[in-house]
Amino acid sequence: MDSTTKKQIVISPVTRIEGHAKITLQMDDRGQVTEARFHVNEFRGFEKFCEGRLYTEMPVISARICGICPVSHTISSVKACEMIQGVEPTYAGNLLRKLMHIGQNISSHALAFFHLSSPDFLLGYDSDPARRNILGLAEKYRDLAIRGIRLRKFGQEISERITGKKIHAMGIAPGGIAFPLTEENRKALLNWIPEAKETIHIGINVIKKFHDENEAMVKSFSPTPTLYLGTVGSGGQHELYDGKLRFVDEDGIILQDHVDPKRYLEFIAERSVNWSYLKMPYYKPYGFEKGIYRVGPLARLNVASRMKTPEAQAEFEQFKKINNSKPVHGTFYFHYARLIEALSGIEDAEIILNDKLITDKHVQHFARWNNHVGIGCSEAPRGTLFHHYVTENTGKIKKVNLLIATGQNNPAMNRSILDVAQQYIHGDQIEEGMLNRVESAIRCYDPCLSCSTHATGAMPFMVELVDSEGRILKTIAREN
Repeated sequence: MDSTTKKQIVISPVTRIEGHAKITLQMDDRGQVTEARFHVNEFRGFEKFCEGRLYTEMPVISARICGICPVSHTISSVKACEMIQGVEPTYAGNLLRKLMHIGQNISSHALAFFHLSSPDFLLGYDSDPARRNILGLAEKYRDLAIRGIRLRKFGQEISERITGKKIHAMGIAPGGIAFPLTEENRKALLNWIPEAKETIHIGINVIKKFHDENEAMVKSFSPTPTLYLGTVGSGGQHELYDGKLRFVDEDGIILQDHVDPKRYLEFIAERSVNWSYLKMPYYKPYGFEKGIYRVGPLARLNVASRMKTPEAQAEFEQFKKINNSKPVHGTFYFHYARLIEALSGIEDAEIILNDKLITDKHVQHFARWNNHVGIGCSEAPRGTLFHHYVTENTGKIKKVNLLIATGQNNPAMNRSILDVAQQYIHGDQIEEGMLNRVESAIRCYDPCLSCSTHATGAMPFMVELVDSEGRILKTIAREN
């Protein structure tokens, strides 16, 4: 359609996500949405300014990429460093790293569900935006809001009990970890398990109740099929810490299985666009147009054959019934998948904390530079994360490539906002609640856009409906 006949809606910023972005919707003269774009306004510079640093500094530096998922970055980074050194972590050190990784995933999933997304479906998509937030939630659902805060605290306390810091934890190093876990801290973390598990079951009941009462909305909320990528264990089980890559197609047929993460560039390519700092990754064998894939909680459950723990397995079996054991494509189901993963994490944390060697003092092996290239991978809360380093003979970094989960979801996020906008927005009568539904499609993915650049200060929300001559037809504004 010729641009002179289009109207444009701008949603800026997208609210209740980590980072700063905007959405533009193009409309034709009939008021139908024809195009949707998710613009990321932040510039990621970590790859460039890490050049020239020693590879051994990367686990510390990369933890500063993000305040929400620093452990995932550190884990992927330290695995890359261990490939460079040719060293494996000690048993106890590996257990503690797994435990911290679980804690960070629990904390992040709690933030995404209880704080950022639940105000939409508990208070209403059309409710007053001034109250549609965690504070409004606390007024109406006080116990649920407190439980969400405490669940996040539990996840962060795992890092604190091991390393002394809740965020940007120190001590995860090649060969293991610098700090052993004390018996006192082991018992303190075990004492959290019953409450944490109870909170997750309450959250699961909340989302399943919403599914039952809003079945048509949930099933029609951006159900466009995609491919999926996640890591799995040797038996195809759900695995966040140390799995192999599995790609499945929209029907659940396995395209690639148990692929070593070191081979990721054989299957993933990226394309730049001129309207966003976020690139467009795609499944290379299918090409850019057909190779859209998703990562994250929904993708991980779609690629997994089973869960590792019994209570999560019971929920997983219910999840698989949604689409008769085929991949679940509806974007709204990210919330349910996120809670199933959190439940699995809590069960797994209990198993690890009861391992007799968890307090062993031998937590680190030591080695030196041996190889030029290191590639590390882990499942961050938002999806599969890759760190790829190339070094000189001195151990200094020549090149860094970070393939972030949110970036891999970028093509799918753009498709999702188009799906939702075309479903809810028609004509010139644009209500705030309609636009909130478009924003909430992005919140399903829980993107983390501030992986390198952090926005500060208040960010107002303003939407303008503009005709083809540039005249403002309608303005909706709100303050944070």
